[in-house]
Amino acid sequence: MIRGEILSGNRKPGERIPSVLQLNEQFGIANVTAQKVMTALRADGLIYTEPGMGSFVRDQSEEGERA
Repeated sequence: MIRGEILSGNRKPGERIPSVLQLNEQFGIANVTAQKVMTALRADGLIYTEPGMGSFVRDQSEEGERA
């Protein structure tokens, strides 16, 4: 769901995404599952995490600049 929102543009670059705890509560999923979601989104370059601040949508236009 989050991946789709990012790819469709419904979540804008820099927008904070739900934390692991919020994903647990919102979707009724296990902590491990929520962590896997975050890891997959990060690995796909869709989000970045700022320690102590949270996870945010990555600007996809910067993708080519990072490669």
